[in-house]
Amino acid sequence: MKLTLKIWRQKNANDKGKMVEYKLDHVSEDMSFLEMLDVLNEELLHKGEQPVAFDHDCREGICGMCSLYINGHPHGPLQTTTCQLHMRSFKDGETIYIEPWRAKAFPVVKDLVVNRSAFDRIIQAGGYVSVNTGVTVDANEIPVPRETADLAMDAAQCIGCGACVASCKNASAMLFVSAKVSQLALLPQGKAERKKRVEKMVAKMDEEGFGSCTNTGACEAECPKGISLSNIARMNREYFVAKLSSNNL
Repeated sequence: MKLTLKIWRQKNANDKGKMVEYKLDHVSEDMSFLEMLDVLNEELLHKGEQPVAFDHDCREGICGMCSLYINGHPHGPLQTTTCQLHMRSFKDGETIYIEPWRAKAFPVVKDLVVNRSAFDRIIQAGGYVSVNTGVTVDANEIPVPRETADLAMDAAQCIGCGACVASCKNASAMLFVSAKVSQLALLPQGKAERKKRVEKMVAKMDEEGFGSCTNTGACEAECPKGISLSNIARMNREYFVAKLSSNNL
């Protein structure tokens, strides 16, 4: 395959940045998207040029690091992570546009790398269980309905990649935050702190500069793990109930 790549290049956070065009030949359709970028970087290094900086880690669709905006879609044309996207999804001779996430809360560090530590700070604000649960109990000691357990596990699949933010025209983090709120609020271990948790996490989300929900559903459509919008509805209910009895009005 022969490809034309138009990639966002930005030296640092203060650089203006621009799209730069590269030609790439002999691309195998069996390559992953990140392997294709590895090939490009090898060619750039041989020419004495700076390689393209991009985030990656596990390359197994688990860690959520591979945050690339490809041809107008987070992670590319398929509902999967960038590392699990293969070049067979593109055509010979195609022009591919590759950009970083675009959000105020995700400032560009270099080229395609953005700082997503805002997600970490939201988790630190309340996305955990801090109460002492005592010694390990038998698996069936605390009965949890199968449907509730399934919903909690579905929410827990969120890998924090930020595709929901990148796909939203308001750069909202509601899907991410609601998934983290839901996975704990649904289970008995998380109920003791459910009110404080949702208040703190929503407050931190707003503080970090994320926008409000657009209700268009783009986040769910682009999420590589298919996190449901129903989690946002659940978070809104949790927040409303928490505020009714809160001192932080």
